[in-house]
Amino acid sequence: MNYKKAIIKQGITLHKIDTNKFKTNLFAIFLTTKLNRENVTKNALISSILRRGTMNLPSQEEISKKMEEMYGGSFDCGLDKTGNNQVLKFYIETVNDKFIPQTKDDMLKQSLETLLDIVFNPYIENNAFKEEYLAQEKNNIKQLIEGKIDNKSRYALDRCIEEMYKGESYGLYKYGYIEDLEGITARDLYNYYQNLISNCKIDIFVSGIIDDQLDELVKNNENIKQLSERNGEFQKAELNNKKNTEPKEIIEKMDVTQGKLILGLDVNLSNEELKYDALLFNSILGGSANSKLFQNVREKANLAYVASSSYVRFKSNIFIKCGIEIENYKKALEIIKKQIEDMKNGDFTEDDIENSKKGIIASIKTIDDEQDTQITFYFGQELSNVPISINEYIKNVESVNKQNIIDIAKNVSINTIYFLRN
Repeated sequence: MNYKKAIIKQGITLHKIDTNKFKTNLFAIFLTTKLNRENVTKNALISSILRRGTMNLPSQEEISKKMEEMYGGSFDCGLDKTGNNQVLKFYIETVNDKFIPQTKDDMLKQSLETLLDIVFNPYIENNAFKEEYLAQEKNNIKQLIEGKIDNKSRYALDRCIEEMYKGESYGLYKYGYIEDLEGITARDLYNYYQNLISNCKIDIFVSGIIDDQLDELVKNNENIKQLSERNGEFQKAELNNKKNTEPKEIIEKMDVTQGKLILGLDVNLSNEELKYDALLFNSILGGSANSKLFQNVREKANLAYVASSSYVRFKSNIFIKCGIEIENYKKALEIIKKQIEDMKNGDFTEDDIENSKKGIIASIKTIDDEQDTQITFYFGQELSNVPISINEYIKNVESVNKQNIIDIAKNVSINTIYFLRN
């Protein structure tokens, strides 16, 4: 695998992942913009309405037909909240030209042009998005927002983040808010879309067997030509410098049979390199099947159906997630807090460290096994502005020692405790 990137215009970057491991090419376009309440719902709508059609392919049916013509290619889109950014994502996957019959079809060029057409040449009527499409996508977004309560574990995590970051951009729900949907008109949304593509950070990814002319194909594309240079404003991955305060405790009631306990932790770091130490800290605490949370909260005390933690590198937070019997709340919380204190006191072994390293490194080595994980890996570097190869990443993990992890533990504090019960 060989990775290179090229600046097409200021704020517009082409990322090339040259690999012969796959018979397909994966194309992706990411539009990154700062997350805020004013535009969060509009961005969610745009990510879905763009898939409805282009001026050349004016309906989903036409796009699907085009995919069929391209030897069964596939198109997908999505929306992510990455740190304090909202990222609109669009993908096309097609078979590489080397694996199709010898025809005049240039699948790389067709795929690239079709994806650029979907993102930058949407179907417009009377200088606005099509009213019918907007109404349908508003209803779809409304159902997504209303349905977030169906997955209680995910709902509890979202609520913890919302309380932890109340009044801040990261606390916003990525699909926005129902009360904001009604006032968005087809013309207003199109005007906002034009502003978005004029100012957002644009990243174009291609993974597969790449043509030497790829740079020129992108630069000479009519949709790209119409885009101006921009600062591409976005929020880089940040270090957490919150002061230790008394944790907030939020208890909410709902018709649930199992309690959902979420702890939001701040990991205060002085520099970016310490994030590898934090990765090991999280793995030992709750990020693996041999973790302290799994062994002590779930296995030994038998207090939780689920007990794990995850590290959000872009915000320097760790979220502990437990599914517990409701009457076990205080006991489970006490044991969880003890595991955090034990980490500060160095109550973990060299075997714990080595097992965690093996698990993390095994996961890193799978990055090259899927084209979408390759793209995710390099896009993360783009947002953090810390370029690193997979081998360098592995070396950084391997270099972490016990004292490094203890130092991280001493800078971890509980910010928010959220409990969903009946």
